[in-house]
Amino acid sequence: MLKVPTHTRYDHSNVTARPTYSWPGGKRLAFYIALNIEHFAFGAGLGMDPANRGGPQTTRNFAWRDYGNRVGNWRLFEILDELKLPATILLNSAVCYNYPDIVAKIKARGDEVCGHGRTNAEVLKSFWEHDEARVLQECSEIIEKYIGVKPAGWMGPGANESNVTPDLLKEAGYTYLLDWPFDDQPIWMRTRSGPLLSVPYPMELNDAGMLALRDQSGREFADMIVDQFEELLEASEKQPLVFALSLHGFIVGQPFRLRPLRQAIKHCVNHKHADQVWFTRAGDIAKYCFEQKPGVIPGS
Repeated sequence: MLKVPTHTRYDHSNVTARPTYSWPGGKRLAFYIALNIEHFAFGAGLGMDPANRGGPQTTRNFAWRDYGNRVGNWRLFEILDELKLPATILLNSAVCYNYPDIVAKIKARGDEVCGHGRTNAEVLKSFWEHDEARVLQECSEIIEKYIGVKPAGWMGPGANESNVTPDLLKEAGYTYLLDWPFDDQPIWMRTRSGPLLSVPYPMELNDAGMLALRDQSGREFADMIVDQFEELLEASEKQPLVFALSLHGFIVGQPFRLRPLRQAIKHCVNHKHADQVWFTRAGDIAKYCFEQKPGVIPGS
C-alpha cells in the first residue's frame, strides 16, 4: 500500500457528525475580521508584486505596500469604527517600532493583537528550529512591550510554517494559531508539548490571495464576502461555524476596492438575521472554546 508523507496534528472529522454547541448568547455564526498590518524590508526579502511575480524587489513594490500603513489601514479602521466592529490585528513586530501612530490606534480601539512574524519579508519555513524559536520569542517580547499584552494567538507570515512551528508556538506560550485553513470550526491540534487550538482563518476569503495573486476585482471580492456570509449563516443553523475575513490595507485599502468592501461588510452587519451572529475576535473565539467540556470541540 502506497504511503505518502503525512502529519499527526489532528484526526479526520466529518463536520456533519460532530457534537453541536452554540456561541455566547445562543448565537450560531462567529464573525471576525483579521487586519494584517505589516512591515517590509526595503529592496530585499520576500514580496507580493502582481506586476512582477517572482522577480526581485523594487522600490515601486515597497512603495505600493507602504501605502497600507500610510493610507489603507486607516481607511479600514474608519470602517471598523463606523460599524463598531472589533478586529484581530495580525501584527508584524517590526510595525511596533516603525509606526507608533498605528500602535496608538490599535491600543485606543482595544483590538486583539496576534503575532505575525517580525516582517512579511521573511517566512519561518526557512529557519532552523533554534532560530525560529528565537524569532517567536522576539515577536512576543516586542509586541508585549509596545502593545502592553503578550500575544496569545499566532498567524505566520504567509501562513508558511516549518514542520515544528506549532510545537514551538505551544512552548513559547501561545494558545491558538490561524495557520491551518482546514475547517470552519475551531479544532484542537496536537503538539509535542500539548494541545494547541486552531481557529479558522481564510486562505480563500483573503484579499492577498484573491486580489493580488488571482487577479479578482474588488467588486468580485465583495460578492465573495456576501456569498460566504450568507452560506455560512444558513449552514450555522445545523452547527456553529466561523466566518473570517482577511484584509490588507495596501490591497483592499485602495479606494476603488474600498467602496465595494464597505458595502459588503455593511451587508453582514445589517443583515436581518444579524442577531444570530457573534461579531467578535479570534482570541475571544479561542477563549470560549477553552471553556467547553472535553468532547465538545473536536480533538479535545
